[in-house]
Amino acid sequence: MFDDGDIHHTIEQIHSLPHKLVLEFAGAGSLALWSLHRVAGSSHTVLEATDRYSSASLIDLVRNRPAQFVSTETAMAMARQAYERAVHLEGVQRASLLLGVGCTATIATNYMKQGEHRCAIAVQSTEGMTTYDLQMKKGLRDRAGEETLVSRLLVYAIAHACGLTISRPLDLAPGESLRENHTTFTDPLNRLMIGAVQTVTVYPDEHQVADEPIRGAILSGSFNPLHEGHLHLASIAAAWLHLPVFFELPIINADKGSLSLEEVTRRLEQFAQNHTIILSRVPLFRDKATLFPGCVFIIGYDTAERLVSPYYYGGRKRMHTALDTIRSAGCRFLVAGRLEDGTFRVLSELPIPPTCRDMFLELPEDQFRLDLSSTQLREAS
Repeated sequence: MFDDGDIHHTIEQIHSLPHKLVLEFAGAGSLALWSLHRVAGSSHTVLEATDRYSSASLIDLVRNRPAQFVSTETAMAMARQAYERAVHLEGVQRASLLLGVGCTATIATNYMKQGEHRCAIAVQSTEGMTTYDLQMKKGLRDRAGEETLVSRLLVYAIAHACGLTISRPLDLAPGESLRENHTTFTDPLNRLMIGAVQTVTVYPDEHQVADEPIRGAILSGSFNPLHEGHLHLASIAAAWLHLPVFFELPIINADKGSLSLEEVTRRLEQFAQNHTIILSRVPLFRDKATLFPGCVFIIGYDTAERLVSPYYYGGRKRMHTALDTIRSAGCRFLVAGRLEDGTFRVLSELPIPPTCRDMFLELPEDQFRLDLSSTQLREAS
């Protein structure tokens, strides 16, 4: 069992390392955060910490209502979101030094709880996920004692993830248990989710390739759901451009945040055995151009309208900078018309800057027209 001097020394070691973390905790773990802040240098380690004290706050974090609020699965979901937040704050270039930490617990309070007192902790890095499931003996300790036990385990979990070799700081009684498990991320999809790679190409046989160079045309979308319009547009564009067409699903949305692994898997199932799809971490076309140089992006009128509107960039100068980046990467756009308010809109109606007109190609209406959107299809289902 750690004494205060041991904890202090361990946290000094943590703060001396280049790792940074985001901590999400619910039910217990505040003493661990206090311990991290008590030792000088916590600003080198802690990027952000949030106490998810209400169930609504935890649901908001993990984006659904967990089957169990205190479980390994919930701690893992918290750690994934914490890791994504760390990458957002520090940048994907530092992903290998970032940790997402999730802790959810049920401990003694001012009334008798049904069920066991327990804690689940998960720590995610670019290399994998480590989980800890602690079962405590009800009535053996008071609330402060259980909080201390959980927080010491949390400090140990962080130290272990930073590569420190220390003994477990727990003195468990008979009938109590701690299960520890580590999963290494080796498959490309998991590595994409944590930011270790930027793209994953998923072939019809479900074979996955990370960061594979792409040559051809790309049809990007949320594919929620994939429908005949997407498939028909891809087919027409391939014939019109004389290029192979790849579907692309960004797992990060500029406005809505990241998709969960479960949601990405669900959308991937629509393509299985029939189509190749690229998963990426880039929602903006200026970044896509860097990842997919020389490719043609197949877009609709509404997307083209935003691409040439200074409003969406925060000014005309930023718009031209973004379009120049796309041009420098050798990328162009094939624009399909779209029905808006009863009128079919086409590329020629848009105010394309003269210096960019050659980057935009119009797919004729007699080649392709679809008057039903994914939103309408979802609402009809």
